Amino acid sequence: MHLSESVLNDLPTLIKRPAYDRSSLKPGIVHIGLGNFQRAHQAWYLQQLFNLGLDHDWAVVGAGVRPYDAKQREKFLKQDCLSTLIELAPSGRSAEIVGSMVDYVPVEDGNTTLIRRMADKATRIVTLTVTEGGYYINPSTGEFDASHPDIRYDIAHIESPRTAFGAIVAALKVRRLQGSGPFTCQSCDNLQGNGKVMHRTIISLASNIDPDLAEWIDTNCAFPCSMVDCIVPATGPDELALVREFGIDDAVPVTHENFRQWVIEDNFCAGRPDWSQVGVTFSDRVQDYETMKIRMLNAGHQIVAIPGEILSIETVSDCISDTLMETFFRKVQSDEIMPHIKPVPDITPENYLELLVQRFSNPALEDTTRRVCFDGSSRHAGFILPIIRNGLSSGTSVEGLALVEALWARMCEGIREDGSIIEPNDPFWNELQYTARLARHEPRVWLEQSRVYGDLADAEDFARKFEYWLTEIWSNGCESALKTYTSV
Repeated sequence: MHLSESVLNDLPTLIKRPAYDRSSLKPGIVHIGLGNFQRAHQAWYLQQLFNLGLDHDWAVVGAGVRPYDAKQREKFLKQDCLSTLIELAPSGRSAEIVGSMVDYVPVEDGNTTLIRRMADKATRIVTLTVTEGGYYINPSTGEFDASHPDIRYDIAHIESPRTAFGAIVAALKVRRLQGSGPFTCQSCDNLQGNGKVMHRTIISLASNIDPDLAEWIDTNCAFPCSMVDCIVPATGPDELALVREFGIDDAVPVTHENFRQWVIEDNFCAGRPDWSQVGVTFSDRVQDYETMKIRMLNAGHQIVAIPGEILSIETVSDCISDTLMETFFRKVQSDEIMPHIKPVPDITPENYLELLVQRFSNPALEDTTRRVCFDGSSRHAGFILPIIRNGLSSGTSVEGLALVEALWARMCEGIREDGSIIEPNDPFWNELQYTARLARHEPRVWLEQSRVYGDLADAEDFARKFEYWLTEIWSNGCESALKTYTSV
């Protein structure tokens, strides 16, 4: 049954669907970068709110600035902006049709329609997911990269920008001139202090265009930090086949685990949905929540997925079910990550570790090591290297994290231990692969990638440990290195 508004009442009774009149919804949020997060998280929480009869003026309008987004738009519009969420629990599967998105603006050169939509006074929040490396921030310095070609273009052509950030600045420029007020800019990416990162990018870009506009944005707009916690595999042929098992023909389904958490700083300048009614946590301790999540879950994903990729293990659940890899995961967490984690009101680091082992072990999820290893140059800089820096400054161990970095260098060489090829999996794959092959014989060359490691190449204790582990991996293999580390 092709998914559309007209067939909602004909779907099997076990499939949840909107319990509200979608024609009564009015848009209040523009979301740029409509990947799986929006459907599995933001759209779902809004649907629960709409199901209670609340906040029907906060529906979502989708948007994007890449060719991929144009294809997504076509798929969504063909099914009235509906999509299917499939929850994958160890005990079974369930499906829900989500209808909280009501439109998707055209994806076009110059982003005219997107700017117009964001400039509309009805838009009170602009949310964003553009991946961890998409904010034009130098990962080694934390500074805005005004030299990037796309940013240079936007500075010179702000009326027809290329980037999402250029479009946001252009829309705010219009709102300032029209007197229609600011909107909240909310990052939903897995970044430490994501609201602060978004603020830095927007203000830095605006300052290069019009310092008075930058000051107006800084004074009037809000940039709340948020923490998103839900494992959402990429949608591929298996997911498209799975949704058909429910009797639905859906071009944009999403699978997700049976766990979901959203923690948001209550800092909005033009109102917000009452998400607290449906389980969202509003807190002034977002940083503590996100530190626990980013360092234990996101860094933890790298700890298990990278050796899994080298050893041709396809899923995270298969990795964590391996006794050696679970032991490795637990030891790095306990000895090197958890000493830097504060407990939050509802969970301790020790309890979160057990929860992670349980979540990673979910065989129904089939989350691939390839997906988790994607864009390592951003994920290592954002998730792992800050822990190494903390460890070096506080005197705690970084032995296992040095091993993780050595494993990543081994993975980027591009050939698994069974001789199969690792397909390009990073925006800088060619550069990483070239350096990884040099590092096989000169390990410290890997750390000289300043865009990723910054000054860590000069941290002799860490560099020496990295050199030892990469040499061990190439000499005796991945499993031998894991056994050596875990036996200490």
